[in-house]
Amino acid sequence: MRVFLTGGTGYVGSAVLEALVRHGHHVDALVRNGEDASRVQARGAHSILGDLLDGASWREAAAAAEGTVHAAVDFSARQREVDAAAVDGLLTLPARAGRFLVYTSGIWVLGAAPEPVDETAPLNPVELVAWRPAHERRVLAAASQSVRAIVVRPGIVYGGSRGIVGDLLQDAANSLVRIVGGGDNHWPLIYDRDLGELYARLVSTPDAAGIYHATDGGAETVNEIVAALADHAPTQPSIRHVPLPEARKKMGPYADALALDQIVRSPRARALGWSPTLHSVSGNAARLFEEWRSGKAA
Repeated sequence: MRVFLTGGTGYVGSAVLEALVRHGHHVDALVRNGEDASRVQARGAHSILGDLLDGASWREAAAAAEGTVHAAVDFSARQREVDAAAVDGLLTLPARAGRFLVYTSGIWVLGAAPEPVDETAPLNPVELVAWRPAHERRVLAAASQSVRAIVVRPGIVYGGSRGIVGDLLQDAANSLVRIVGGGDNHWPLIYDRDLGELYARLVSTPDAAGIYHATDGGAETVNEIVAALADHAPTQPSIRHVPLPEARKKMGPYADALALDQIVRSPRARALGWSPTLHSVSGNAARLFEEWRSGKAA
């Protein structure tokens, strides 16, 4: 199957790319420069030079594919603008029987969820992602006989050297870990390779459509995660809890996202036969430190 992929060098997109290639799909990955092109080609994908804000640079490649996985995230102040441009362009591709569109959202659109919630939960997004539910709705509204519309909400991704957990590993190695708030809040988590496998399954399942959560099923608190990482750090790190008001001054709305208490389940994904191989950061701390070191060295 031919798949057009945005964000193929990003954290989520890299995991998706590798899973799609493993499953024998042809991947056309949108990249912005020659260095990124070399990176995706080394992973077995074909590179498309372009920019999400310039639909003319990628529309032909997207139209030629059987479907698109949109996993790109622009972490600048124009994040909403770039994502909107991508959605605009992807929703105007010519109709094609069996075409799919997989849109990557995230569990922060759910807001606080101290009791387990699934894909049917109402949305109450934190400020950082307040714009994203509207993009979800636009994608889902495009569902028709010729477009299979899918929204994936990954949990906090772990594995390798990137992401929020990667930052904690870095902090633990540097002997100072800061936790936003009291740390008794739960983080829904997902291993990067398991996340990639879910995307591959969604792409290949003809009747997969709608919203899918991607979490490992655990309910670990931030304090539990940090304690486990501290036990495997080169030296015992100092752990400091930063009051939320103080964290907001330094981190803005991101602080509130990190302080969310969420327990999120993924019954629709599991109904497809998807089953995460890892179910805990705490229980795999030694492995994750090794992956982190390998990633930093690379």
